[in-house]
Order: sequence, then C-alpha cells, then structure tokens
Amino acid sequence: MPITNKSDERTDADLARRAAEAGAEAVRAQSWATAERHHKGGGDFATAADLAAEGAILDLLRAARPGDAFTGEESGRTGAADADRRWLIDPLCGTLNYAVGTHLVAVNVALRAGGQTVAAATADPYTGETYWTDGERAYVRHDGQDTLLVPSAESHLVDLNLDPPYPNAAEFRAAHLLTDPDFEAAFRPRVVSSTLAVAWVAAGRRAAYITDGHLADSVHFAAGLALCEAAGCTVTDLRGKPLHSGDGGLLVAADPDTHARLLDLIDRQYRQDHQYRQDHQPRRATP
Repeated sequence: MPITNKSDERTDADLARRAAEAGAEAVRAQSWATAERHHKGGGDFATAADLAAEGAILDLLRAARPGDAFTGEESGRTGAADADRRWLIDPLCGTLNYAVGTHLVAVNVALRAGGQTVAAATADPYTGETYWTDGERAYVRHDGQDTLLVPSAESHLVDLNLDPPYPNAAEFRAAHLLTDPDFEAAFRPRVVSSTLAVAWVAAGRRAAYITDGHLADSVHFAAGLALCEAAGCTVTDLRGKPLHSGDGGLLVAADPDTHARLLDLIDRQYRQDHQYRQDHQPRRATP
C-alpha cells in the first residue's frame, strides 16, 4: 500500500534520499558509451559518471550539513577525522556494468552517527526507484509515493557477489555454492555485481545475498545493510555471528528459515575445506 509522502525536508533520512537521487540524476545525464575512464590500478577504474555523481551528492550534503564529515569512494575522507557524523558515499556501485551499458547499478548514501547507520538510501538511476530508511523502517519511493519494504523469500533467488577480495578464500568461496547439489535444489543463483541486489533483499525481490569481505563502514554496503536491517531481514556474517565481529562477509536473508538453510550450506563448505587441509598437511619427517 503506497504511503503518502509527508517527509520533512530537513531530516537526515530525507537528505540521504535526495542525495542518492541527485547522484542518480547525474549518472543518467552521462553517456556510458563515451564515458572517460580514470584508472585506479588493479583493473579498477572510475568513469565520468562516478565523478559527476559523487560531486552532486557532496554538493548537496555539504550545503545541508557543513559540519559533518564525508567518505566518498572517489574523493576519500574529508572533514574532521573524529567527527561523530560521517556520510558514506558510493556514487556508482556497478561501474563495470555501467561501462558496458548494463543498467544494473546503484547510488548509495548512508549516514553513520554514534556507531549506527541512522539514515540511508540506494537509488536505481534507471528505474527511478529509491530505497530509503530512517533507521527504523524502510521504504521504496517511486513517482513520489513511498511503499513499505517487505522482505520475501518466495522468489528463491540468491544473489552471490563473486568479486574479490576474498578474505576467507581458504575456507569459503561464494562461487562454490553454485555446484552444491543442495543449493541447486533449494535456490536459484543470480550475479548482479552491484549492491543494488542487497536493497532487493529488503524489497522482497531476492531471497538472500551472500558476499565475502570486511564490510565495516563500507561505502558500498552501508546503505543496503541499513535497508535490510530496518526491513526486518536476518543479517549476519558468514558464520552467523553479528556483522563485523567475526570472520567477516555477509549473509542477509529475507527470513530466519532461509538464513538457516544458507548458513548450513556455508558451514558445510567451511567444514569440508577444513577437513581437506587437515588431510593434506605435510607430515613431519621422523627424526
């Protein structure tokens, strides 16, 4: 049921939404076919759209919150190093998709304050949808109307992030789930290669999302995680522990049952890889 928008333009949540939408507008204004690439090493690069979107977001946020600090994927950290309020900005998540004309991208904006993400938004430049949260409830805005996000595992679609780095590669790789017969029997894998798919878990368009990596204060994941938590998803690290407290990574599922089934599959991979290492340890020569 759509909710009539009565948001206060001065709130942090509304500011996060408007900033993400400003970034999305900047992305749409660019042509991927002629976008200049700014190489950052290791095969990574930014395009003119990344830079334009981050500039638009920062201009809006700095004008509204001049005392806050900012971390942008392209511009780095600015503002007071010890600021309690810091905005995390991912101007174009899915740059490699964008650079070849694949419109699976997201613009992410999140505000961290007091150790919590208190406002966040993920905008899809090409559908005109913006997923946003005030830290308590999560919504999607389209054509000026807000609809409450309701997670659902009905699709059985699980998005896997196959991009490095892999801190847990010795024991777990998301790609290995693709060949697990029990995974194949219960779920259908998808690889979007954008954190837009994290917002889709909150919206009921994905049953779950899995990635390795250390995600604390990540410009890529902060907004999506806040959306999922506010929507009532089950959110843990790869071992079922609270985020950022253990081995790292992310398992976010629409409901506890889906989370438990996927966690069991992940645990099985950890156990198998551990046993393999035990069986193949070099034996010490007898003195």
